[in-house]
Parts: sequence; structure tokens; C-alpha cells
Amino acid sequence: MIYLKTAEEIELIRAAGDLLSRALGEVAKAVRPGVTTLQLDTIAREFILDNGGKPTCLGYHGFPGTLCIEVNETVVHGFPSNYMLREGDIVGTDCVAELNGYNADMCYTFAVGEVDPKVLDLLTVTKASLYKGIAAAKAGKRVGDIANTVQAYCERHGYSVVREMCGHGIGKSMHEDPEVPNYGRRGIGAVLRDGMTICIEPMINMGSKNIVIERDGWQCRTRDRKPSAHFEHTIAINGEHPEILTTFDYIEAAVSGQS
Repeated sequence: MIYLKTAEEIELIRAAGDLLSRALGEVAKAVRPGVTTLQLDTIAREFILDNGGKPTCLGYHGFPGTLCIEVNETVVHGFPSNYMLREGDIVGTDCVAELNGYNADMCYTFAVGEVDPKVLDLLTVTKASLYKGIAAAKAGKRVGDIANTVQAYCERHGYSVVREMCGHGIGKSMHEDPEVPNYGRRGIGAVLRDGMTICIEPMINMGSKNIVIERDGWQCRTRDRKPSAHFEHTIAINGEHPEILTTFDYIEAAVSGQS
């Protein structure tokens, strides 16, 4: 069932989104060669808790972290660990925070030091596809219009779209209806209505679209071990002008400050 949010509820999700965005801004300051992904996770967890929030992923069905860590070929749901980031890596940081009973969800994939220009292009295209998907999220359109927009843009640039993982509704729960895939046909799926809050999150591979889920049942990587990128925002459907309830501004200010 799809739950339409009131204006007051959307503001609560926006507040959770601001907390989450600031938390990942703190993580961004620490992304560099030699830092472990567990250190990044600790930064996110402590910032969320210190500011009155709850790290939603931590303990969810036994998940061991605040961040889902996505290094290089990891698509989603990687565990924070003692892995030390290396020059040339990419690392996605997917995170959900709850504040005052409402959740927001976002992901940003970072370049660690000097990264192969071909991999940087994957990041650029994936991030651009997120915003193109958001622009397609207009009241009266359908989920398939978002999905097809993301797919067409990424495939036009020579990349492949993960099929098994998708975006979703969000609110009091981390995962609500509807599912929001990154591939499909226009004009199908749930009708987008004012008051819907959804997460759009392209997961785009440099090589094949095929993935492998590891034996732990969580960590998912590309089958061919080529890089994968992941960017995500929480948005609210609002007529012709979808509202983005999370922001990359804190992250990008931190990243630009390091360069």
C-alpha cells in the first residue's frame, strides 16, 4: 500500500534528510587513502546519534553497520570493515537516518584520490541519471517513466543497469511501496501522486548488469568484478516539480575543500 504524506510529514522527512545529508558531509571529510570503511561508518553513526537521530540500517535484520559500504565492484549492502581505502578506489556510502519517527535515505559514491578517468565517467553518468530520474517524477506520470529515463540515459552512455535492486517508498518505514526500478517501460507501474515520498537510486555498472550476492546474503557485487556506482536521493512528488528532501551540498562542499 502506498501512503501519501501530509505537508507536515514531508517536513519531518526533510528534517531527517538534512540530518542525513550533514552526516554524509562529515563522512566526506574523511574519505581518503588509508582510512578504513569502519572509520567512515563510525563517523556517520556518531553524528546521527549525537544529533538526535537513529541510524536505521544498524541492526536491520542483523545488518552490522550504519553505512552500506560499496567499494569498487560492490553494488549494495557491503559491510563496514577494516578494509583500508586505496588510491584509485571508489566507495559508495548508502545510509538511512530516522528523526522524530520519519526516515530519509541517500547514497553518494566517492572517488578516493586519483581515479581512472573511465571510472570517473561512470560516476558522472550515474549521478546525472539520478537527477534525470528525479525530473521525470511528476504527478500523473508513472514509476516506469522514472525507470525508463534512468535506463535510457545510462545505456546510451554504454553502461548497464542492475535489475535486482531498486528504489522504494519511504516514510515511517525505511522501505515502503512502491518499488522504483531503474529500468523498464514508460507508462507502467504505480501512478505518481502528490504526497508520495520515494527514493530514486540508480545502481549502474561499468560492465555487465549481472550481479552476485555473497554467501552472507547481504553483500552484492558485479559478476564481472567491474566497478559499480550508486547515487540516491529521497524526494517528494509535488505536481510538476519534485522536491528533493536530501542534499549533496554538504558532501560536495567537503570534497571541494579537499581538492
